[in-house]
Amino acid sequence: MTANQLTTDQSAEAPAVTGEHADLLETLAKHRDFLRFTTRGLSDEQAGLRTTKSELCLGGLIKHVTAMERAWVGFILEGPSAMPDFASMTEEDFARREAEFRMLPGETLAGVLDAYAEVARRTEEVVAGLPDLDTSWPLPKAPWFEGQPEWSARRVLLHILAETAQHAGHADIIREALDGAKTMG
Repeated sequence: MTANQLTTDQSAEAPAVTGEHADLLETLAKHRDFLRFTTRGLSDEQAGLRTTKSELCLGGLIKHVTAMERAWVGFILEGPSAMPDFASMTEEDFARREAEFRMLPGETLAGVLDAYAEVARRTEEVVAGLPDLDTSWPLPKAPWFEGQPEWSARRVLLHILAETAQHAGHADIIREALDGAKTMG
């Protein structure tokens, strides 16, 4: 569901998503579409192929973006308790995190895309229900958050958007290396 659909398809009980909320959701939907588009016409096997020196594959990128978005939306709702405790992650935790970037045996591209669509629906519901985007939580302890004591829901959504756009670019390179197909151009 896109931000436009949220605005026009909501029941009479739910307020329309407008303004900054709608702008953020619409832009995020556009970048999600770019990312998903890189997988058009691929088999499960192709979605799991590494086509560059990188460990990344198309299915793995979508799995990672799904997990990232799920965690950050949890942060918007619950604060740092919804995020991994980076300081006490075990080798097993790191292995699970690395598995986000690969298609594992038994995983399908359709399943990965369905999970991503479900997370997108949840994000849209959460954002539509936020009275404002200024609610802030302290960030979890991690070296990459030093000097940033808290993020607002707005900042989190901008982060989700930036990461989605960045990985859509990675996906475009991987797809072009796979079979020459491009998202744009």
